[in-house]
Amino acid sequence: MNRSAYVIRRILLIIPTLLAIYTLTFLLIHATPGGPWSDTDKPIPPLVLERLNEAYGLNDPLWKQYVDYLKGAIQGDFGPSFSSRSRTVTDIIVDTFPVSLQLGVAAMAIAVVTGFTLGTLGAIRHNTAIDYVSSFLAIVGISTPSYVVASLLVLLLASELHWLPTGGWDGMFSTKAIIPALALSFFPSAILARYTRASMLDVLSSDYIRTARAKGLSERAVIIRHALRTSMLPVVTVAGVVFADIITGSFFVETIASVPGLGRYFVSSISERDYPVILGTVLLFGTVITIMNLIVDLLYPLLDPRLQGR
Repeated sequence: MNRSAYVIRRILLIIPTLLAIYTLTFLLIHATPGGPWSDTDKPIPPLVLERLNEAYGLNDPLWKQYVDYLKGAIQGDFGPSFSSRSRTVTDIIVDTFPVSLQLGVAAMAIAVVTGFTLGTLGAIRHNTAIDYVSSFLAIVGISTPSYVVASLLVLLLASELHWLPTGGWDGMFSTKAIIPALALSFFPSAILARYTRASMLDVLSSDYIRTARAKGLSERAVIIRHALRTSMLPVVTVAGVVFADIITGSFFVETIASVPGLGRYFVSSISERDYPVILGTVLLFGTVITIMNLIVDLLYPLLDPRLQGR
């Protein structure tokens, strides 16, 4: 298949994917009992409730609400927020998503360095103490949810030792970013370590590596020049998905560490049944995930010469 045709087809595939995500989310939030005004502290008079529903289009048939919101979303208008009535969903995303993105980049940088280092050392020192320690840390990282890690780090580093602030945000290079970034990087570090180790072990046992060693190349040259690039192919595949997962999965970590990101706002919007915020956030996160998958596919030929020219 022509490369440009493949890229165009993958880009066009994003449209039905996002449409399916939107449809499923829309149906789920409207199937949930209650409404955006049902959990307020004071009972709302029926006349006021009727006017609110009329103002926000909640009295319209579901099909009309579905179509109207979709039309606005296509034009970049995700509607007003039910809980923050002076702001639109677009305003909320513009204000909070850069924070989640910065936190995700910081966590991914830690995960790549840690995971790739542990995985490479585990493969090179196969069946040694370094390999066992690396594998143990990977298992612990995979088994421990990020919100548990965040709670433990806040308890240990902030409350007990007073080394770091308990929460807040002053940018990705501030001390306030350390705890949430470490918590978010724990799981992806373990995933990348496992994939790197498995991929590196497979490459090191291949024929061309044995040929390179037979030619008299040093072990360091064999690892750096030949093994690393080939072993990165499956690692990059999972790294793209992991990065999207970090950005879209920071909900509870942001809440625990009081990070004013989109994930924290998304959690509160669910409890408040803020339909436009939920739909807009899910669509944004779905777009991030599909774009990251597309980027990973486009990186394949750059890492594997066998795929170039296809």
